[in-house]
Order: sequence, then structure tokens, then C-alpha cells
Amino acid sequence: MANKETYLGDVKDVNGTTVSIALSKDSLTGFIYINGQGYRVGQIGSFIRIPIGFNNLFGIISQVGASAAPDNKPDATLMNHQWMKIQLIGEAQTNGTFQRGMSQYPTIGDEVHLVSEKELKSIYGQPDKPYFVKVGHISNADSIPALIDINKLVTRHSAVVGTTGSGKSTTVASIMNALTDETRYPSARVIMLDLHGEYAQALGDKANVYKINANPNSKFKEKELYIPFWALNFDELYEICFGDQEGGEKERNIIMERLQKYKRDSLLKYPKKGASLDTLSADTPVPFSIHHLWYELYVETFATYYKDRGGRPFDHIAYELDVNGDELKGNAKMGIPPVFKNVSNVAGEEKINYLPSPPNIGKQISLLGTKLRVPRYDFIFQPKEWLPDDDGKVDKDLDELIKGWIGEKPVTILDLSGVPADILQTTIGAVLRILYEALFWSRDLSQGGRNRPLLIVMEEAHIYLNDDFKGMASRVVQRIVKEGRKYGIGAMIVSQRPSEINSTILSQCGTFFALRLANSSDRSHITSAMSDNLDGLTNMLPILRTGEAIILGEAVKLPMRTIIEAPPKNRRPDSQDPIVFDEVPTDESMHPGGWGNKMEATPNFEELIETWRAQNPKIDKVKP
Repeated sequence: MANKETYLGDVKDVNGTTVSIALSKDSLTGFIYINGQGYRVGQIGSFIRIPIGFNNLFGIISQVGASAAPDNKPDATLMNHQWMKIQLIGEAQTNGTFQRGMSQYPTIGDEVHLVSEKELKSIYGQPDKPYFVKVGHISNADSIPALIDINKLVTRHSAVVGTTGSGKSTTVASIMNALTDETRYPSARVIMLDLHGEYAQALGDKANVYKINANPNSKFKEKELYIPFWALNFDELYEICFGDQEGGEKERNIIMERLQKYKRDSLLKYPKKGASLDTLSADTPVPFSIHHLWYELYVETFATYYKDRGGRPFDHIAYELDVNGDELKGNAKMGIPPVFKNVSNVAGEEKINYLPSPPNIGKQISLLGTKLRVPRYDFIFQPKEWLPDDDGKVDKDLDELIKGWIGEKPVTILDLSGVPADILQTTIGAVLRILYEALFWSRDLSQGGRNRPLLIVMEEAHIYLNDDFKGMASRVVQRIVKEGRKYGIGAMIVSQRPSEINSTILSQCGTFFALRLANSSDRSHITSAMSDNLDGLTNMLPILRTGEAIILGEAVKLPMRTIIEAPPKNRRPDSQDPIVFDEVPTDESMHPGGWGNKMEATPNFEELIETWRAQNPKIDKVKP
């Protein structure tokens, strides 16, 4: 009797995984009851079942109506039926476990049945398995939890996409809260690249928050973010130091050879386990003094000397004098350059010339000196305990840095809102490469990627993954999504403009959380990157409600239209839209302010300018 209740029609055409069904006249009412529960027939995105012997094939309805009819059917045949098109997605033995993929195809005349909520529970079920986490519930079945397989989610990469205001940040926060439940997953570790400082509010109690110009007295107990320059490889350091002033290969080699000499001298004086003179390169993370390297190259490039004094030119540098008669030799640690006398060949005066064969790196050295003096770059060039002395001695090595990032709490938030825009991409690339190489080489150790996999969440990914692999960040992320699975390093790409992310990176994502997407190019980009042929399902993206997502891919048994369970209001990301007019009184509102409040008698714009100058929304006069 149950089969008769759920019967929809028969298979009339099979084309790969696409099946066309002619609906039965008995099912044309559009509404049927099964076990006392009503179901609408032909809803896009709902599931169907095709019994074949002891197996059931499962599919998703992607199209209904005349356009769902097979292309090669004569008009007379089309007029006698109503049509439905489905996409096959998997199979299960009767009363067995659902599996993606198929061992056989339906044939013409096979019956097609609606899938009831009871059958959905058996497919989606297994909430008792510890590797499933709940992120919400199925949209049209509140009793069925939306379960995610973390074994497939973390290391096989994922993407969370949705337009602004669709609930993207809240979805990410919900997933992170589920993944970092200390009772179930005491060794979980997640690192988040937070470009706008949104997630400390949502995850602060279980996270270390690293930030430039951190406020240690804040409720999140922010820690100062440092990325030591000597931990970067040569390409990263060169790009951060010199930007577009790349010069030629000769100039790069001059700087590379000198840098390697400084690292060699440092290693001789302070040996490091794992590093030897035989394997040392310009990329080896060995401490050295970049300030003295800059000072030395500055003198060689710009210095003048007294020509007629004999001996080595370097022994007779012509420094300018200050008002007290002292030589203006500058200060290497502070990035203050020396001042040299001008060239002079006047008869009767001591002759002054440039040093012989100066390197042609004047633009590069001047730019590096500027960055050494500008406080905004201190998180790289003045990394406190990781700042090397003149001879390369440091108070802390990189093990302390990595431990703080991925070894202390389940979540680490790297708040990159204070990183200068001109080096943002390179900085992100450097952070990701440091993490990747650390876990790659330690893959067989207790803290390596295979024993404690790491999930890297990349917020606003379209900002730094849109350059066809010209930038450091996109090149490292490409490596992570292609190779990271084998070494326990997973990526979660979060973006409101997936069409701006390189398709090679998106195509490696095994699971998609697709929230509302109105832009057609964004939708097509997502559709082309998905492994399932589910055009009909992705066509629903523009009409999803806020906080509703279609979850597809390896981490779910079947594609799910899901209502994401939002965290409590005081645990949500700091990304909520401001309320222009709130009908709730100000003292009761979760969003105080707006156009409905009376104008202040004496508006304080001094505070506004103070926060701007401080590059920090939290100042002494502003309550946290």
C-alpha cells in the first residue's frame, strides 16, 4: 500500500545521470498523504526513489513541466503526459545504507516513487556517529538534523559562498562552533584568516585572537600578531621589502647572496637543529638582522669617500657632520640612513668620490629603509621576542610562534585588518606557506598534519585569490587544495563573489555551503565547480532565505536544503547590518542607534578622528 501511495510515474528516458519521468495521472493532484503527512508532488530539490530489485536508486528533481520532456520525443507523446526530470545521485540496498554513485541505471518503465520523511531519516541519519556534526535541520523536515561528516569536510576542502546579508558569516561561526566542541573533539584545531575582525565576538572564548596593535585588556585578550621577516622565504621577503621595484636578475642575486651570507654567519654562531651549512639557502628560516643588511647595502650603494687618503675606500667614508661636529652615521636598528657628503672635485679641496662599483639597487634599498621606519610594518620587521640581535640571536624561535597559532586553543583567529593593503596578499601567502610547510615536514609527528589535521578558514577569499596565481596567496592556496589532503591540511574558502575566485581552487573543494546567490555569473561558477550534475538545485540559490543553505558534496550523503542553526545573538560574528530604524526602544534593542533616535546635542567628532588615526575602532573614550 505504501508503494502505491508514493508512486509518481514511470521512467521514459535515460541519458547518463539525467532521467525523464512521465507522471502518473493518479499523482497529478500535486498533493499526497503518506503516514498522515502531506507532501507536494514535483517540488524542485525534493527526492525520488526508483526501486530496482533489491536496490533503490535515488535522485533529485531538477525540472518539471514541458521543458523537462525528452528532446527526441514526438509532440503527440509529449501532449499525453506531464514530465519531470531528475538527476541520479546514489543508491542503497533495501533497508541498507545510502552510498553516492551507482552500480546500475534505471530502464524504461521502471516505477518512480516519492521519498517520505521516514525514508529521508534513514538516508540522512547516523547522528550517533561521532564524526557527524549537526549544523541545522532539513528545510522541509524540522525533525531531520543536517549532519556533516567532518572526515570529508576538513581535509577534502570546502567553500561557503553567499551574497552579502545571506548569513554567510553566521554559517561559518555555526560550523566552527560545531567543529571545535572540546568534549567531542579535544584536539581540534582551526585557524581563521579574518580580514575584518568579525569572529572574535563569536569564538573568543575558545580562540586565541592575534591582531596588529592588539589590546591585551580587551574581553577577547588579544595578542600581538607577529610574522617574523626571517621566517619568510626569499620571494616573499623580496616582495614585501621591495614591492614592484623588482629590478633585474642581477639585482635580485646581489640581495640574495648577501642575505644568505648573513644567515650563514648567524647559523655558525647560533646553530639550529635541522639546519646545516650544506643545506642552507636563502629560503631557510634562520634568524638574521635585516636592519644591518639594509644598512650595509645602503652604504655600499650611496656612500662617498675621501679619494686621496689611501687604503681601502670603506675606511674613509665621507659622512656629513651635525652641528656638534659628529658624523651622521644613522642608526641601523631604527632604519635611519647615514648622510654622506656630496661628490667634490674642486681644486684645492679634498676630493670626494662615490665608492667604486656600487650595486644598482638604490630604489630597492631606499624603499626597504622607508618600511623599516614606518610603524605599520613593525609586525614583520620589529617582531619583539623574534627580533634578531646584530649577530642573529633571538629570544624565541619559530616553535613558540607556531605553538601559539595552532597549538594552544581549538581556534586561532588571525585578525589581518591592520595589515597594509600593499602587502596583504603577500602576507597571507607567507602565513599559509609557513603553516603548510610546518605541517608538511612534520606530517609523521604527533603535532603534524596527519595526527592533528588543520582546517584553514579563508574569509573574503575573493580579495586575494583572484589573480590567476600571480600572487603569493593564490599560489600557496592552489598547493594546499591540490596536495594538502594527504598531509592533513584542509581549506575552507569563504566568499561573497565566487566568480572572482580562480576556478582551479574552487574545483578542488569537495563540499559547498551555497547560501543565497543572486548574481548569475556567481551561480554558474559554483555550478561548474560542483561534482554533482545538479543545475536545477543551484537554480534555487536566488530564492533561498537568510540563513538557509544548499549543502552539496562529499561531507553530506545527499544534497541538503538546510536551515543553519544560528549561534545565540551574543555569540554571532560582528558582521550584522546596522539598523537604520529600529522599532524596539534603544535601551532594549540589540542594535542601538539608527535614524529614529534624537540627534546628540554636541556630537563628538574628536573621537571619530582619534579612531581613524589610531586605525583601531576601540580607543580609551569608546566603551568596548
